[in-house]
Amino acid sequence: MEEELKCPVCGSLFREPIILPCSHNVCLPCARTIAVQTPEREQHLPALLQPRPAAAAAATAGAAGPGPAAGSEAECAAGGGGGEHADKLSLHSESDSGYGSYTPSLKSPNGVRVLPLGPAPAGSSAALPRGAGPSSSLTCPQCHRSASLDPRGLRGFPRNRLLEAIVQRYQQGRAAAKCQLCDRSPPEAAAVACEQCEVLYCAACQLKCHPTRGPFAKHRLLPPPSLPGGPGKAAGGARKLPTCADHELENYSMYCVSCGTPVCYQCLEEGKHGQHEVKALGAMWKQHKTQLSQALNGVSDKAKEAKEFLVQLKNILQQIQENGLDYEACLVAQCDALVDALTRQKAKLLTKVTKEREHKLKVVWDQINHCTLKLRQSTGLMEYCLEVIKENDPSGFLQISDALIKRVQVSQEQWVKGALEPKVSAEFDLTLDSEPLLQSIHQLDFIQMKFPITVPPVPLLQLEKCCTRNNSVTLAWRMPPFTHNPVEGYILELDDGDGGQFREVYVGKETLCTIDGLHFNSTYNARVKAFNSSGVGPYSKTVVLQTSDVAWFTFDPSSAHRDIVLSNDNQTATCSSYDDRVVLGTAAFSKGVHYWELHVDRYDNHPDPAFGIARINVVKDMMLGKDDKAWAMYVDNNRSWFMHCNSHTSRTEGGVSKGATVGVLLDLNKHSLTFYINGQQQGPPAFENVEGVFMPALSLNRNVQVTLHTGLEVPQSCDCSGFWSHKRENSFQLPATIVF
Repeated sequence: MEEELKCPVCGSLFREPIILPCSHNVCLPCARTIAVQTPEREQHLPALLQPRPAAAAAATAGAAGPGPAAGSEAECAAGGGGGEHADKLSLHSESDSGYGSYTPSLKSPNGVRVLPLGPAPAGSSAALPRGAGPSSSLTCPQCHRSASLDPRGLRGFPRNRLLEAIVQRYQQGRAAAKCQLCDRSPPEAAAVACEQCEVLYCAACQLKCHPTRGPFAKHRLLPPPSLPGGPGKAAGGARKLPTCADHELENYSMYCVSCGTPVCYQCLEEGKHGQHEVKALGAMWKQHKTQLSQALNGVSDKAKEAKEFLVQLKNILQQIQENGLDYEACLVAQCDALVDALTRQKAKLLTKVTKEREHKLKVVWDQINHCTLKLRQSTGLMEYCLEVIKENDPSGFLQISDALIKRVQVSQEQWVKGALEPKVSAEFDLTLDSEPLLQSIHQLDFIQMKFPITVPPVPLLQLEKCCTRNNSVTLAWRMPPFTHNPVEGYILELDDGDGGQFREVYVGKETLCTIDGLHFNSTYNARVKAFNSSGVGPYSKTVVLQTSDVAWFTFDPSSAHRDIVLSNDNQTATCSSYDDRVVLGTAAFSKGVHYWELHVDRYDNHPDPAFGIARINVVKDMMLGKDDKAWAMYVDNNRSWFMHCNSHTSRTEGGVSKGATVGVLLDLNKHSLTFYINGQQQGPPAFENVEGVFMPALSLNRNVQVTLHTGLEVPQSCDCSGFWSHKRENSFQLPATIVF
């Protein structure tokens, strides 16, 4: 947005911006420097516009330098001597000026020509009486439209108060808050602000003085606020109501539709707007805001498409690189196979592939640069327009709304049809014919033609990328290099884990797929085939993948109640509430025998934690087992109960305390659920006839903390103490085997 806030003459942020008749903006000091005399009677400015000799250098520096200091000096120079008369330059419409050329000799740092200030020649209009001198004009530095100036001067131009307020807010917003604990001078910029401590910290001081552990763990760190007197204060401060340019004591109250300008009631009674069509200022303000917002929607959609298009172009770059490397590798292999006779041609053929790749890269980079430029311009215009919409000055808004709406519409029209389509394809239409005889080797060249489209060849499974993790498998594949037939997608098939029939599990264009929710301790066979418009190609080799025989999982932070507090890599759970809250595990079971344990790290005030299994949609703000989606054992320090659908059964003596271990045995082969405390079975099997998909579950309050242990062997008897010693090594990823 910063480009929208810079003066086209000095290149700096606007200072006292005024609105020219063409709807462009320019700084008031810069307007003095670009005001020129019409060539009808004189080639120099009248004496009223000449600076005093002592200030000429400063005025020239102000015209040539983009910095604020230089601009201020130029303004001061213009303010001395004849400066107050120079302010009385003003514009009529271009059609009234009779002046359409612009040929001053100097340029500002922003590339805009400005008038060289110099002494008026003898006998020039400097000696003419007031009102008899030559007329002057002002030329817009952006569109180069010029117009004559009337005696009211530059102060007659409408002041762009909205732009001035946005510039002020933008400047204050860039001022960074400083760290309040830094030993350095000056202090570093603040990175965070603690809501409880009410202190600003830089990154280094935050790590040293406010670590995210211990008593500081629950403190809330926020982005640093703006400095006092920053954007919020500037935007919220009282702003003087604008007054009519012709009646300085009157505020704007109506909007002249004919002239497109705000007016006061005296303008309607006495002035030139008496017979014009007028409307309420507030109504027109809302109407123009709505029009600008609607116009912004189109640009916003195009900006979104442009971002997606840039991602597409960058993907094409990567594909071109990969395809180019594949072509080079295949070319080298073919040339080496032809021994000495092909060696002399190898360099030539490689050069052609490289040139083709470089040509495609150049075309895509040109598109990226062109699209990035348009996107940056559109984004800057959008941000500026959104800031304008935020303003609550109806008259100021209406002064610039028409121009902004036109700019937004023009910006949208720049995204012509086809502008967001790649000019080149990532595919290489280069085919090497290696069949000719050795005597034809010197005539060997690429055949740039399309072969008849047939079904795709067999995909190649990438075994180094195929693996299993818990009860999920990941498969990766690719097409053979130098494949001429297009591929529209792939079909991945998997059996049921028991040697049954294959079924489709994925159809799409990706070459990497992960399938979740499989059975533990099962062997799956997978295969893939490609298809295009001509049909489906042959299957790949079958790959065999073995899922984990025991489950490795943690507590799931994404599905846990918001009062649950997880730590230790999501293996330790407690709660911030005195009410019972539910947390689930990351694994889901539908087959096999599974066992896990929970170690009680803290047990205060005799709470009733509940351990068991649940469906994914279990209610999480009450004790586990109170609804029909969970099966649990809740236990205190003396006894336990089994609970499902809020029905309590099988009271059993023996409870838990700090250091106790609760085991959960889910046997989906026998469809039963059994619990253990400290290695001993707690009562009879808790539940039978459990079928479906279940997740490990736990409910607890702030008086309990437990740690989860998984990957354990299933207990073989009721006397199963020390199960942790049987824990298997964590083998999250298992290699795949291919069957030929």
